[in-house]
Amino acid sequence: MLSVLRQKNFALLWTGGAVSLLGDWVLFVALPFYVYSLTGSALATGTMFIVQTLPRLLLSSPAGVFVDRWNRKYTMFATELAQAFVLLPLLFVHSREWVWIVYLFAFTESTLSQFFIPAKSAIIPNLVGKDHLMAANSLNSLSEQMTRLVGPALGGVLLGLVGINVVVLVDVASFVYSALSIMLITLASAAVKGDRQLTDTRARLIAIWREWLAGLHLVKKERLVTAIFAVVGLAMIAEGITMVLIVPFVKVILHGNALTLGWILSAQPLGGLISALLVGRASKVLQPRVLIALSAIIIGTFFMLLVNIPLLSVVLVLIALIGLFVIGMFVSIQTLLQVSVADEYRGRIFGAFMMIMAATTLVGMALASLLADSVGIVPMMDLAASCYILAGIIAFIMIHGAAKPIVANEARSPEQPVEVA
Repeated sequence: MLSVLRQKNFALLWTGGAVSLLGDWVLFVALPFYVYSLTGSALATGTMFIVQTLPRLLLSSPAGVFVDRWNRKYTMFATELAQAFVLLPLLFVHSREWVWIVYLFAFTESTLSQFFIPAKSAIIPNLVGKDHLMAANSLNSLSEQMTRLVGPALGGVLLGLVGINVVVLVDVASFVYSALSIMLITLASAAVKGDRQLTDTRARLIAIWREWLAGLHLVKKERLVTAIFAVVGLAMIAEGITMVLIVPFVKVILHGNALTLGWILSAQPLGGLISALLVGRASKVLQPRVLIALSAIIIGTFFMLLVNIPLLSVVLVLIALIGLFVIGMFVSIQTLLQVSVADEYRGRIFGAFMMIMAATTLVGMALASLLADSVGIVPMMDLAASCYILAGIIAFIMIHGAAKPIVANEARSPEQPVEVA
């Protein structure tokens, strides 16, 4: 798997992304804690997470249209620099009256991410060969799990020792480093996208609208893409339920405290690290639909066991094992989408993918919030486990790897992107 890092373009993208992710995790822990220390309000802190979620729900799918129209390398470069820039006003937030800047930052940064994330997912097949896609995606997952382990602790230490301004500057530096790494990537002319400039604004808007609809039509029309979205939707409903109920589960069912929660949240990335190293080998002996289906069913089974066997030692072991299979499932899904969707549609597909993830996560959070008090914590978490098992069954029945890229039947309009030298 590590041999893919010998490919210069992917190595640049991977190292820049790892540094950027580390900076994000440093801020992710420090900023909510800082907001709470200024306001003393859980509502004020929760509002930050709400405004971060809205762009994922509303903008991720339309943003995919522009990812397909624009040069993806420069899209990623521009969004990374812009994210560094929007961090700077946080340096002036030193009282409750200025907390609104945090909300403005959270919304803007999340909006920019809706362009960066699908662009990154769509460009990876242009940087590595098809045979190395699974390894490349596994390495991305490896960096995510490593930074998830290190970043929160580092953020807490930096906030305590040197304050929020240093934390902000660390994240700014991480975005700048990532942007510079992206600029060093060299792409063959066939992999570069352009956008023909239209003088008629109305015609341009109509073209963008049609391209967005074409991407959504592809999701609906193609059995493979529809099945993947159904699998991910069920998994994210389960994730939403878990996000709401994990703290009540720890306090009420396990009779634990904040330290107990910390152990549980650290156990899953440990399993994810192992999985990121092994999933490439597993993909060589198992078909994608089998790997996805088995992973989802095992996740659901282990989750149901840990919910109904409330012993901390059992929970920690099962959470680590779940982390192992979660990475195997989602790396396989991402790779299958990359190889099965034609390059000119990848941005829209991954944008819609992000939208579905956000929407179904909110569904799961709403279900848990509305029903947990009356139904109970354990039955609701059993429902989350059942969602994973059902997702595995759907994956096994419906997902079939495509022998060639899926391309929608609609002819490309003159306004759609063309390949340029």
